[in-house]
Amino acid sequence: MHPKLRAVEAHLVQHGSQPAILLRDPLRLSDQAVFLRPQLALLLELCDGTRDESELRAALAVRAGLRLTPAALEQILVQLDDALLLDNERFAQAYAAALQEFRTAPSRPPGLAGLNYPADPDALRDTLQSYIDSAPDTGRQTDDRPIRGLISPHIDYRRGGPVYAQVWDRAAEAVCEAEIAIIFGTDHIGGEEGLTLTRQHYATPWGVLPTAQQVVDAVAQAVGDEAAFRDELHHRVEHSIELAAVWLHYLLREKGDSSCELVPILCGPFQRFVTGDDRPGQDTTISAAIKALRAATASSRTIVVAAADLAHVGPAFGDSYPIDLVGRARLTAADRQLMAAVCLGDAEAFFQRVKEEQDRRRICGLPPIYLTLRYLDGAEGEVSGYMHCPADQRGTSLVSICGIIFR
Repeated sequence: MHPKLRAVEAHLVQHGSQPAILLRDPLRLSDQAVFLRPQLALLLELCDGTRDESELRAALAVRAGLRLTPAALEQILVQLDDALLLDNERFAQAYAAALQEFRTAPSRPPGLAGLNYPADPDALRDTLQSYIDSAPDTGRQTDDRPIRGLISPHIDYRRGGPVYAQVWDRAAEAVCEAEIAIIFGTDHIGGEEGLTLTRQHYATPWGVLPTAQQVVDAVAQAVGDEAAFRDELHHRVEHSIELAAVWLHYLLREKGDSSCELVPILCGPFQRFVTGDDRPGQDTTISAAIKALRAATASSRTIVVAAADLAHVGPAFGDSYPIDLVGRARLTAADRQLMAAVCLGDAEAFFQRVKEEQDRRRICGLPPIYLTLRYLDGAEGEVSGYMHCPADQRGTSLVSICGIIFR
């Protein structure tokens, strides 16, 4: 046996009175969690599929002076296997079964209902309306050009409610007139760049938003089924599209109708483009997908949504320093420069600004914002809201979010 650890969630936590590494499956194929002593962090790195159990024990002894008995190592590996954290046949079977279940279900259920927002339809309506009623008034613009798209946060409603309300309320008329809504959402567990599609419908507490399967099929044909659906199961657990879809469905029910179809697209990370010489504008798969998406929606009233947050800074995200008042001011200034680039509607200029700072502020909305700009091709933006959201109990880590509409 040559154990190979999957890409898993890992957090340093307090387990009882002791620090521990918490390991969980990001796909939630298993609800089991594994707690390991921090000294065993090297073991996780060594489980790359190239070493058997005796070689793992030897490497731990040489590199870390840590001596595990065969029984102790076996116990750890069994825990990892039971939690489906190893890349092996057991995981492959569980993955295949979950994918089949996802694809054959009537719809994708709202995973955050009852957690991030009320599961009861009436309570949810009251909650979203309360955000609109209490949101700061940024002033209505006199520009009468039609709204073609928007940037909406994907942080939880409790923290980001005012910014959600400002952008969705301003875009309400365009949303209610739309026949198709494309939502580009950050794939937080995606390991590769690219677009991940699904033909599955998205449910909210008010019912089902149907997916425009003919549009999905057109994009899949352009990029190939393998690339388009390789990580389809991520749709089951990813929250970014869901949080935008709830607002979309709310406006359709309250102010329009529910005949609008959805095109849910998860966007993988742009790390290769940020750190290397390649550019997303030169990527043939991305270009083919955008071209097919435009062609498939050309005859429909379409609105495009980037479900995207901005910066993630502070100790909670790996920075060695807390964000103080000066840090907040610097963050705001940097974000405003970035939003100004977005509002120009130039996807490549926006990407270049993030690349120049090597994404040190962790703009997790980079791919969906970039792809939205590519689809809209020169649309001009205006900021409807901006705020900092706390990301730790001390307020020393922050997530910045914005709302932008495009005409």
